[in-house]
Amino acid sequence: MILVVGGAGYIGSHLVKELVETQEVGVLDNFSTGHRNAVDKQAVLFEGDLGNVQDVEKIFQEHQIDAVMHFAANSLVGESVVDPSKYYQNNVAGTLTLLQTMLKYKVKKFIFSSTAATYGIPEDDVLTEKSITKPINPYGHSKLMVEQILADFSKAYGLNYIVLRYFNAAGAHTLAEIGENHDPETHLIPIVLEHLQGKREKISVFGSDYDTKDGTCIRDYIHVTDLANAHILALNALLNGDKDTSTYNLGNGKGYSVNEIIQTCEAVTGRKATIDYSERRAGDPAQLIASSAKIEQELGWVPNYSLKEIIESAWNWHQRSPLS
Repeated sequence: MILVVGGAGYIGSHLVKELVETQEVGVLDNFSTGHRNAVDKQAVLFEGDLGNVQDVEKIFQEHQIDAVMHFAANSLVGESVVDPSKYYQNNVAGTLTLLQTMLKYKVKKFIFSSTAATYGIPEDDVLTEKSITKPINPYGHSKLMVEQILADFSKAYGLNYIVLRYFNAAGAHTLAEIGENHDPETHLIPIVLEHLQGKREKISVFGSDYDTKDGTCIRDYIHVTDLANAHILALNALLNGDKDTSTYNLGNGKGYSVNEIIQTCEAVTGRKATIDYSERRAGDPAQLIASSAKIEQELGWVPNYSLKEIIESAWNWHQRSPLS
C-alpha cells in the first residue's frame, strides 16, 4: 500500500485519483482543510492526525506500507506570519512524527510536497534546484526545515526520498469531479473565477508597476493533474530503485502575469472582470518562474496542460456545487 498523507486536500486528492489506477492506496487525513468526498472511493481512508503517534502507528501496524507521499501541511503564508507555532507544530513536528514511525516500521521511501516558498525573494530570473533558498516567512521556513531533516535522515538512517518543489497548482480534474476548494480562498485563478461567477464584487491586483511586460507580477502555473503525474513518476523512481534522493522543481518554465491570468479567465468564461489595482504587497517578487529541466531530463516529466486548458478545467469545476 502507498500511504498518502493529506490525500483529501486539493493536490493530494488529485494524486490519489491517478494513483489508484495502479496502486493500492491508503489516505490519512484529519479533514481540517481537506474534503472527505474528494477522496477516490477506491482508496482506503484513515481518519486521523499526522501529529498523533497512535493514529499514524495504527496504519503501519495493520498494513504493509511500501512508501509514503506527504501532502499534509498548513500553507497560508499570511497565517504563518501571524501564527508560526501552528506551522512549526504541524509542518515540522508532525512530519517528524511521521518519519520516525516510518523508520520504526522499516519504511524508507518518501515523497515530500515542498514549495517555491523555500526560495524566498529570488535572485535568479528562472529558479533551478541550485538557486539559493532563503525563505521569508514561517511557511517557507517550515518546508525547508523538513527538507533538511530528510537530508539528515537519509545520511543517518538510509531514508530514500524525493522532494518536489512546486509553484502555483491550478485547475481541476478533467471530469470536474474534484477541484480547488479552499476556505478561505487565496489563489488567483479561483478568485478570478469566483468573481466572474458573481461571488466576489471585484478582483484586487496588488501592484501594476513591476518591471514586467504589463506591470503585474509573473507567476508559474501548473495543472494539478500534471503535478499528480510528477509525483507518480517520482514514486516509481523510488520503488524501482532508480533514485535514492533528489529534489525537483515543477513549473512551466515561462510564467504568466496577473493580467494574463485575468484576460484568459475572461476569454474562457465570456465575462468581463472588474479590477481594482492597488499598491504592491510587501515581499511580493516581480517574477517567480521555475525551470523543470532537471525532472524532465531525469524522470521524463513535462507539463501537458496550457494556461487556457488549466482555466477551462477550473471553470468547469467552479460551475458545479462545491464539495461538502
